[in-house]
Amino acid sequence: MHKVRQSVTYALGAFGHDAFYAALTTYFIAFVTSQLFEGSDGKQVNAWLIGAITTMVVVIRIVEIAFDPFIGALIDNTQTRWGKFKPWIMGGAIVSSLALVAIFSNFFGLTVSHPNLYLFVFAIVFIIADFSYSALDVAFWGLLPSLSLKSSDRTSIGTVARFGSTLGHTSVAIVLVPINVWVSQWLMGTTGDTETRAGWLGFAIIIAALSLIGALLTCWGTEEGKSPVRKNVKKTSFKDIFGILGRNDQLMWLAGAYFLFALGFAITNSMVVYYFHYVLGHPEEYSMVGIVEAILGVIAVVSFPSLQRLITRKWVYVSSICVMVVGYILYNFSGDSAVMSLVSTGLFYVAQPLVFLATLMTISDCVEYGQLRNGTRNESVTLTVRPLLDKLGGAFSNGIVGVAAVGAGMTGAATAADITASGVMHFKMFMLYIPMVLVIVSAIIFALKITLTEKKHDEIVRKLEEEFDSDAAVENADR
Repeated sequence: MHKVRQSVTYALGAFGHDAFYAALTTYFIAFVTSQLFEGSDGKQVNAWLIGAITTMVVVIRIVEIAFDPFIGALIDNTQTRWGKFKPWIMGGAIVSSLALVAIFSNFFGLTVSHPNLYLFVFAIVFIIADFSYSALDVAFWGLLPSLSLKSSDRTSIGTVARFGSTLGHTSVAIVLVPINVWVSQWLMGTTGDTETRAGWLGFAIIIAALSLIGALLTCWGTEEGKSPVRKNVKKTSFKDIFGILGRNDQLMWLAGAYFLFALGFAITNSMVVYYFHYVLGHPEEYSMVGIVEAILGVIAVVSFPSLQRLITRKWVYVSSICVMVVGYILYNFSGDSAVMSLVSTGLFYVAQPLVFLATLMTISDCVEYGQLRNGTRNESVTLTVRPLLDKLGGAFSNGIVGVAAVGAGMTGAATAADITASGVMHFKMFMLYIPMVLVIVSAIIFALKITLTEKKHDEIVRKLEEEFDSDAAVENADR
């Protein structure tokens, strides 16, 4: 019963966690380019502000990402009655939720009355949002290897968690437009499918609440495991952080492969909403993307343990990217067909959870791999790598999407009829062709350089347990 509660509450935390991440990284830029600076005449108040905001987001996120390993070290050095992860999970959730609501507003009209002051205030609030979410993110996923030393148990817990995070991420796509329209009608008196800044704010409030509730449930329902292997922890100094990471060769190769994947997927994923709005001209169909993503994502997550046993994690990763490449090719020939676009999008979303889980499980196993090589255990520092890479990919994708949207004319009150053929080609270059190359290179690196298999990890754990059992026996004999 304890294992069930632990898995379920961790999954509920992942639900709110990924809903928050989707709002912050995928939909915030859509809000900026479509509604934030729109005046009463439906035109952008200052188009240059879009570029200023997207540039600030990229710079802030890249600077913040450099601090992630230090956040991991702080978490590793934390000792409280609630463990080392829960205080950071709860504190990060509270601060980031409040900040998310703030950045989805125009700070009481400052975008129009004092745009320069708006940029200053936005920078401060976004820094708070990004840093607090980083603390939550590192602590949340850093908790996973502490729940069990067994690779099979981690796969089980991680799969259930990914089930929750998949639902959280996909639910955002499903409810985004309905919530926006409903809040707009309720508060602004709009009719039809009109979206407003108030609608976006209502959306942000709901997502923030889900993140906060999920974090609370995770803190209540999970418990860090107790093992002699986990006691092999020394205080991590900041000067040792990059040495710890750099000496873990499997972690470094995995980081290179996953970054290319994360960047490629983030670019494409962020631009799907633009595709339905400005290429297909059917923004109302975008909710179907969330439904397709939810169904296929759940199927992918549920099938991961069986696929891992059948073909191993390495080939789950590589095969999933092959499926994505098929999706990119089909997307290129989908034309103005919403059905073909949904099929192509579905191939991305059935592959992404499998790649994520293969990466997450391998990084979790890198904790023991690094422990054997370095002589000390660093859970949070090691686990910072995956969220760091996701955020780095998200940061670069924010800037790329902003450039692509402005270059293709997909801003403000523009419609599909306003987008030229050259604009569509410009857009597809960023959405399809560049990401396809990135994920293919990612698959090649993973296939050739990752040697930390499930079997090898089991051998490492046995060696560590034998070592600590031997040390404990000697210590008892000395007494």
